[in-house]
Amino acid sequence: MNKIILTSISVIFAFNSIFGQTTKEKYTTDVESVDAIINAYYDVVSGSSIEPWEFERDKYIHSDNAVITRLDENGKAESHTLEAEYIPIGLSPKADFYEKELKRIVSKYGNIAQVWSAFEIRTDPNTESSIRGLNSIQLHYENGRWFIDSWTCEMESEKNNLVTEFLNKE
Repeated sequence: MNKIILTSISVIFAFNSIFGQTTKEKYTTDVESVDAIINAYYDVVSGSSIEPWEFERDKYIHSDNAVITRLDENGKAESHTLEAEYIPIGLSPKADFYEKELKRIVSKYGNIAQVWSAFEIRTDPNTESSIRGLNSIQLHYENGRWFIDSWTCEMESEKNNLVTEFLNKE
């Protein structure tokens, strides 16, 4: 009987330590460096249709007032909050979607960082795609961790070969 009780208590503590983690404990490695947070940034949006959305993790890597801006093929900007980003995502069925980073350039000054990141959108992680874009990501360091404050995205088009130009630099 004592063995059953001890086993039950051990299982409860094991589940509590696994599932009872705070958001900070679960995602602390995601925000310890610029590279780690950018890797997490791509990881949260990528995955198969059967994997759940990682809204909690995505919210954790962004600052409270993060701004998302997308430029259309004519260069017109549309900005919104992170929460507004979730609305169409939550209303649509999840599809296989993989945003694979192609190249990254990081500039850091004190507690701020600017990241240029070219990416490609795939429906299969192992199949290359011609759908590409460029992200400009702004971050700051505060209280021992990095935060994404904003990002701006522009997709490559017939009129604009920005990713090709970016990949060929340096």
